[in-house]
Amino acid sequence: MAHTVLTLQQYKQQAHKIVAVTAWDYLLAQILDQAGVDLILVGDSLGMVALGYETTLPVTLTEMIHHAKAVRRGVKHAFLVCDLPFLSYQVNPELALHNAGQILKETGVQAVKLEGGYPTLLPTVQRLVQAGIPVMGHVGLLPQAVHRLGGYRQQGKTTEAAAEVFHQAFALQEAGIFALLLEHIPGELARDITQKLTIPTIGIGAGTDCDGQILVTADLLGLTAQPPPFAPPYANLRQQITQAVADYSQTVRGQA
Repeated sequence: MAHTVLTLQQYKQQAHKIVAVTAWDYLLAQILDQAGVDLILVGDSLGMVALGYETTLPVTLTEMIHHAKAVRRGVKHAFLVCDLPFLSYQVNPELALHNAGQILKETGVQAVKLEGGYPTLLPTVQRLVQAGIPVMGHVGLLPQAVHRLGGYRQQGKTTEAAAEVFHQAFALQEAGIFALLLEHIPGELARDITQKLTIPTIGIGAGTDCDGQILVTADLLGLTAQPPPFAPPYANLRQQITQAVADYSQTVRGQA
């Protein structure tokens, strides 16, 4: 049975942990879906793990749609979310609605995700929700704001910063998001937000008390050369693939 927004809400009510991962192509999405994950995010992190960009900022709407369409073909059961890339939603609510609508129409994903919970962004969230587009929020470390934040550093560490993240979480819930990603914030802050919100929280580098967890699949599988410290690999496919190709190369060259 395919997962829906209602499925994720029920999981929170039942204290059933939500398993989420990222995907960027058909084959990977098919494997992840068959493994039984609950949510797959076509994250703009694909700019770094699939396209070779140094940050997520260069990723375009066209690139996100291209990859989301491929992922959609491989997913039968998991709830599918697509990131809105940088500057596709920050300009004004109407542009955000046009771009989010284009993503849903062309790719078949069920929801979009955007970063930040500042007052100027809340009307955009409300506009998308009013148009029938499910929106996932994202607070804490915001990769699209990496230059303003001075790097991929943990957020919400001071009393004032924690209060700001807390306020943004509640403001986004009030604006109508169906779930909230908490990235790289102290575990105590993530726990407090999770306990107070009525919508599911999904953490990455935010402790174990969120309603679910997400990892960039390239980090999870050990494909990235330098994964973040909060994303320990569950396999070492980079080494295994390198060895497999080296063995194949040796076999071919030995046939000369």
